[in-house]
Amino acid sequence: MKDYYKINEIARLYGIGQDSLRYYERLGLLSPRRDTNGYRLYNLKDMYKLTVIRDLRKLDFSMAQIREFLEGQCIANTLSQLRREQALLEEKLQEMQRRKSLIEKRIAGLEEAEKIETGKITLRELPERRCVRLEQYITKDEEMDFVIKKLHRQHEDRIQDLGTQTIGAFFAENVMREGVPNTYDSVFFVLEDGAGESDFALPAGRYASCFYRGGYGQNADQVRRMLDDLREKGLSASGGAFELYRIDNRDTIREEEFLTEIQIPVKAGEGKSKEQSSHG
Repeated sequence: MKDYYKINEIARLYGIGQDSLRYYERLGLLSPRRDTNGYRLYNLKDMYKLTVIRDLRKLDFSMAQIREFLEGQCIANTLSQLRREQALLEEKLQEMQRRKSLIEKRIAGLEEAEKIETGKITLRELPERRCVRLEQYITKDEEMDFVIKKLHRQHEDRIQDLGTQTIGAFFAENVMREGVPNTYDSVFFVLEDGAGESDFALPAGRYASCFYRGGYGQNADQVRRMLDDLREKGLSASGGAFELYRIDNRDTIREEEFLTEIQIPVKAGEGKSKEQSSHG
């Protein structure tokens, strides 16, 4: 076995670039000697250090941590470094599990959404839903995306993933009064945990509900159809209509694949108590 190896031999042996070896030398982690021609020669001590550097880099140790480890290497320091890295790995595993749960939730939501029947008006009993809201008059899809992102920035400590977040928007008054489509006066997020501060709550109670697919230009007609259906049943709205975006441009660029639910709160004590439905 040779006592010294040239830089190209070490690079091949460890599968790393010669630039990395020179970088480790500049940091003082490796100290190769030079032969008469000025070529770097690495001894067995350098190879041992390089093995440690490679293994610690795989554990995402910083170069500063690696220097500290090599300069003060002993059992106590080794245990301290490994325990610190163990704690970091535990945090990463928890974050990966959280991300995995979010992905599973989104997959389940999309698969369920694909099966939903559209055009059917139903009455649903829903629990209270606490929300955060940003009020702004919106008439364009680009404005909607901007306001959603703005609201997200305000609450990103509680809402980390828009892909699984329930997002809604209240229609402006002229949608219900004049039939003007795709106009809104606020955007809101439904808080999943229901805890912490909120701006308002969608009250528990009965809601008329209808799903539609495609572009938002049809939503005024859908609202009018739902209000007509309520009147036929002897019911009336107790508040403004709003949309919930089940499939939107977070999931697809194909407008025909968008799935949106319109909900209208219904005055308590009116009409029949059991769920009713009407096909449109």
